[in-house]
Amino acid sequence: MSEFRIHHDVNELLSLLHVRGGDGAEGYIDLLQKHRTPYVTTTVSAHSAKVKLAEFSKTPEDFLRKYEELKSKNVRNLDPLVYLLSKLCEDKETLQFLQQNAKERSESSANTTSTTTTSYTLPQTTTKMSMQELDELRKKLGNVTASSNAPLPAEVTRKMLRDKHNKKNPTQPNPVFPNWVYDRPALLGDFITSPTPPGDSAVAIGTMPLPAQEQALVEDLLFVLIGVDGRDITAQPVLGRQNRSFIVDSTLDMSIKELVNRILPVASYYSTITRFIEEKSSFEYGQVNHALTAAMRTLIKEYLILVTQLEHLQRQVMLSLQKLWFYIQPTMRTMEILASIASSVDKGECMGGSTLSLLHDRTFNYTGDSQAQELCLYLTKAASVPYFEILEKWIYRGIIKDPYSEFMVEEHELQKEKIQEDYNDKYWDQRYTIVQHRIPSFLQKMADKILSTGKYLNVVRECGRDVTCPDAKEVLYTLKERAYVEQIEKAYNYASKVLLAFLMEEKELVSRLRSIKHYFLMDKGDFFVHFMDLTEEELKKPVDDIVPTRLEALLELALRMSTANTDPFKDDLKIDLMPHDVITQLLRVLAIETKQEKAIINAEPTDVALSGLEAFSFDYIVKWPLSLIINRKALTRYQMLFRHIFYCKHVERLLCNVWISSKDFKLYSLHSAKWFSAAFALRQRMLNFVQNIQYYMMFEVMEPTWHIMENNLKTASNIDDVLCHHTSFLDNCLKDCMLTNPELLRIFSKLMSVCVMFTNCMQRYTQSMRLDRLSLEQGTMDGPPTRSEHAEEAEKKRLTTKLLAEHADILQSDAGFEATISKFDSNFSMLLLDLLDKLSIYSTNDCEHSMISIIYRLDFNGFYTERLERMAIERSQKAPV
Repeated sequence: MSEFRIHHDVNELLSLLHVRGGDGAEGYIDLLQKHRTPYVTTTVSAHSAKVKLAEFSKTPEDFLRKYEELKSKNVRNLDPLVYLLSKLCEDKETLQFLQQNAKERSESSANTTSTTTTSYTLPQTTTKMSMQELDELRKKLGNVTASSNAPLPAEVTRKMLRDKHNKKNPTQPNPVFPNWVYDRPALLGDFITSPTPPGDSAVAIGTMPLPAQEQALVEDLLFVLIGVDGRDITAQPVLGRQNRSFIVDSTLDMSIKELVNRILPVASYYSTITRFIEEKSSFEYGQVNHALTAAMRTLIKEYLILVTQLEHLQRQVMLSLQKLWFYIQPTMRTMEILASIASSVDKGECMGGSTLSLLHDRTFNYTGDSQAQELCLYLTKAASVPYFEILEKWIYRGIIKDPYSEFMVEEHELQKEKIQEDYNDKYWDQRYTIVQHRIPSFLQKMADKILSTGKYLNVVRECGRDVTCPDAKEVLYTLKERAYVEQIEKAYNYASKVLLAFLMEEKELVSRLRSIKHYFLMDKGDFFVHFMDLTEEELKKPVDDIVPTRLEALLELALRMSTANTDPFKDDLKIDLMPHDVITQLLRVLAIETKQEKAIINAEPTDVALSGLEAFSFDYIVKWPLSLIINRKALTRYQMLFRHIFYCKHVERLLCNVWISSKDFKLYSLHSAKWFSAAFALRQRMLNFVQNIQYYMMFEVMEPTWHIMENNLKTASNIDDVLCHHTSFLDNCLKDCMLTNPELLRIFSKLMSVCVMFTNCMQRYTQSMRLDRLSLEQGTMDGPPTRSEHAEEAEKKRLTTKLLAEHADILQSDAGFEATISKFDSNFSMLLLDLLDKLSIYSTNDCEHSMISIIYRLDFNGFYTERLERMAIERSQKAPV
């Protein structure tokens, strides 16, 4: 069961029980994940749990009757449910809580009903109902109940099954028997009921001597046993899935009637089996039921041969009822088992795997009764042949040929070409899926391996390579599961090996992943220096003004001019301009399934147009079958990491540009020492922060995690392991880079915004100073300068410097530049302290120990330690005791 399913079920249970407060669903989910153990169904445990619940129940007979009814319908997970309920009965505290909860819910529903509905009272009558009227009323109510619970007619069921199949496979309609097969009842082999009641002959059988009565009844029984009404024994019509009953002449002698009633159940079993065979032989009921009915038909032929031999014996030697009972008695047990199986398959509406589950359970339950077990084993082996043929094609070749939708694996029509457009792993997860009710109980443990085996081979087949397992052998049903389990294991190992070798060697999966790492995780430093230098001016424009083809050309130039030119897969790298900035994209993803989701989705788009730098990202072309691993979901994660680091690089370049442009300010240090030094110190702290964050992400998170993944890929035994390791790598990178925590992400975003605003402010001031300097330094000399001109030029420079310094002081005092720098400093320090404090909390409480490295790097000299300790003390004092 997936974590999402557990979360949903726990929430539903808490809602039903009206549980409020506490840790909510998350606390219970953690406990379930840690302490859950698989339930192994055994006959002993199921029986003991059933007995325990029956003893606890106020109406044990009703409980046992309902259990047997559900068991006969082959209801899945019935025994695990009964086992769970028996465990709940042992826990007195839980029982008390459930009883109290049920009482409160019943009272609340009663109050709601009383306030929202109108009560009605029956009018009083002065006359009493007679017994005859009461009996008639009971009969009418019984008929209404029977008709409401009656199964659908066979022709309606067949039509529904046909429509379901034709809807799923419109190009391959199932064959259909002609209508005359169903319209001619004489072809069915069952009783043709007539309105003539028994005993309407000239001489009543009760008036005849006992030997004559016995001979007449033997003749009748020999007819009834093969589905033909006798003179004094006739079959009653059946409604739905009822057992056949018979009417015997009431004038018959009681001793003879007793013997007749002993033999008649065989005729009833024969009728049930015959009706089942005729109904389930239709194409709509699938190959497994066809095989089962064929095996039953073989056994019925043997039974009919026996009855025919008894008829011959009756003609030669007059058979008595005792002799007939003697000859028919050994067959009675076989017919009873066949009829029981037929009724259970019919009631449970079993097809395919569910039919095999029922047969397997019957075979297993008859342990100790060798004859019954051998009979069920014969039926199960026969019925499993078509199912195992589908299984063999799936696990040996990766092909599903399931015309009647009986196999446990279901195929869905999905196009693999669209895998690059879908965010989720839809193709791999939904192209082939397990259908739980079609899994035979004896293959339940191997279901996941069976699914994976065929999926692996199917991927290789769709790449144009025909694969067949070299260890392919016929799979046969046996009570010793190890026989076919070994065959499935061999097929699974072969399929895993073939697909893994195909992806790793022929399709160069690891080389592809390294190529993606070069670009999305900024592994190639010189390439990014070239690329950012070339595209800096273009990416400063609003995203609507950017020409994508120009960016593609600049990307191509940067690739050719750097060490990335040696990458054989560099041509698969493309440009992508996203509709949101990275912070908005991440917050939208993190808000899924939370209270903030609606607010973020319904929020109006910002009026501020995105710049190219905010919208820029790489994309990567991945072809089948590598797109199974590097799917759209994985590429989106790579893009998030890239955009995060890319924006950090952009901020670092801005801060470095401030450092370059501020070198000229050394000339004015005498007049502007205070505020220039404060601005330079703040710029250095910002640069230190951005560079250390980048170093942490690239060298303490991505590189170690990448090496772990690379080593795990070397030891992976199948493609699911590869998917798991790759997904784990990306998830760990996102988490350790603070991209999965909305609180940390918001603080980090604000810090980056403060840095960008600071650089913009400094650049504006620098630009203003340069313009003033140019206007003051414009010279008028023609030709080479003389000595006097040199002296004049030096004096002019001194005066220019003095004037610029005075101008700077005036600008600083007029515009409040010192106050602006102080505001930037306080905002940056406050946000940085907040970030370090939150990192300290998460690294301690949530065991995110990797994040503590950021604290050590940013607070390497203890500059923030005292303030962090003060914040921790204040937080502990505010916390409730």
